[in-house]
Order: sequence, then C-alpha cells, then structure tokens
Amino acid sequence: MNQRATVEAYLLDLQDRLCSELQAADGGARFAEETWTRPTTGADMRGGGRTRVIRDGLVFEQGGVNFSHVEGAYLPPSATVLRPQLAGAAWSALGVSLVLHPRNPFVPTTHLNVRWFEARRLDAEPVWWFGGGFDLTPFYPFDEDIVHWHAVARDRCTPFGADVYRRYKKWCDAYFFLKHREETRGVGGLFFDDLNEWGFERCFAFQRAVGDGFLDAYLPIVAKRQSMPFGEREREFQLYRRGRYVEFNLIYDRGTLFGLQSGGRTESILMSLPPRVRFEYGYTPEPDSAESRLAEYLKPRDWI
Repeated sequence: MNQRATVEAYLLDLQDRLCSELQAADGGARFAEETWTRPTTGADMRGGGRTRVIRDGLVFEQGGVNFSHVEGAYLPPSATVLRPQLAGAAWSALGVSLVLHPRNPFVPTTHLNVRWFEARRLDAEPVWWFGGGFDLTPFYPFDEDIVHWHAVARDRCTPFGADVYRRYKKWCDAYFFLKHREETRGVGGLFFDDLNEWGFERCFAFQRAVGDGFLDAYLPIVAKRQSMPFGEREREFQLYRRGRYVEFNLIYDRGTLFGLQSGGRTESILMSLPPRVRFEYGYTPEPDSAESRLAEYLKPRDWI
C-alpha cells in the first residue's frame, strides 16, 4: 500500500470511530451521511468525500465529522504560505475535520483536524507533509477540564520528543488568535503543520496519536458537564460567544480559506459554523460575573 492509500485507510477508519463514539455519547441523534464527488473544475480540482452531520441531539446541537480526498493542478495561495517554492504545483489532500457545537453552554465547543498533503512538480520529487491538531473553546471554563485536556495532549506528544507538546501547544495558542479582538479563540490544545522532518512512518504515527487521542481528551468533559442546569442567560452568552468562532473561521482559518480557494464543496467547508449565533453591538459582561470570567482564559497560559 502506498503512502496516500495508507493515510486514507486510517482517516476513513478514524471518521467511523469518531462518529460511533460521539453518537453513543449523545444518546439521541445519529449522524446523517452524504457522500459526494467533485468533478473536474476550471482549476482542475476533483475528488470526493463523506460529510457526516449530527443535529438536534441530546448533547450536540450540531456537529460534523468530514472526510475528504481532493486534488488539483495548482496549489492555492493558502497552502503555499510556508512553502512558496511549491506555488503552482499539482497537489493531493486528505483529511478528517470535526467540529462540535454542544447544546449545553457548560460543554465546550471543540475542533479536531488531521490531514495529509502531497505536492508534485515535474522537475522535482513529490513533497508530502502532515498537519492538524485539536483545540477547546469553553464559554464557562472549568480549570480541571482544561488541565485534563492539556494533559491528554501532552501525553500523546511525549513519545515523540520532550519538547513536542510545548512547541505545538504554543503554535496552537498563536494560530487560534483573533488579532482584531486581541484574544485567543479558546484555551488551546495542539496545532502542527508542514510536518515531515521525522520521516513518513514517525510523522504518520504522530498524526494517529493526535487523531486517536481526541476522544480521550473530550468525552470525559462532556460526561461531566452535559447535565449541568442552565437558563436563558447562559444560553444567550453561548450564542454571543459563538460569534467569535464564526469570526475566526471566516477571517483566519487556513482550512476554510484553502477549501474555498481550491473550489471545494462549500457545504462541507462551512459545516464548522454553529447552527445558531448572535451578534450584539458593544456587549460588555457584568463585572465579576461568570461571563466576565471568560476573559481571563482568552490569553495563552501554561496549564500543566
């Protein structure tokens, strides 16, 4: 089995396992699947995927777990920021992307992505790299949940080097940062990209460690918070803070930009957006309130 087929087999299995365990955690709704193919476009982009969406569940108001395998004749600008020498190269991309928007404001929103790229030029050997990570976006943070989240992230990184967690945690804090708000999107986790320095087998093992570790990090938090009582105040604050998630994804997120620039499937790309959200001009939480406390968490911090 070649490298691309090996990665694809893992990602398809990962999508299956994620959906199965998330359905069990929800206990109500099930994922609906839509398979799709993308015919050749003007940019010679083609491919397909499996989009799976869960809606109106007992735990998850909406969420998606997508697999895609697409390729094209010319890498879009968002994919060559760190590799300008590959501008215009033919490319292939495989990935699984997950976003969950829980119903209860005390359960954090979360995101996972694991992906593989290959770029090909006629005058050089193919270049491949891995990327991905996971991050957590609470509205009413609990320190013990965040420590658990980062402890799982650290433990998944440790076999690959003593400094790997520190480096990719720092990268996550820097990447998921809303410059125009001067705040992070949440409390971070892991983010890595352009990973090929360890050779294929070790890099692929790291991607699997991240993908396989996500549920260990997230589901215990869901189990602990999903039955906490909440009212209109907490719900309205959740909807307001979801607006920050929308701002980041539409302005900064490289995956969203890559998908749109490469002519990807719009519905699958924008699956990451919340089902309900509100914007309020000049909102300021009451001093010393539970809502005002969130600001303390929206700057990088060492959690473990």
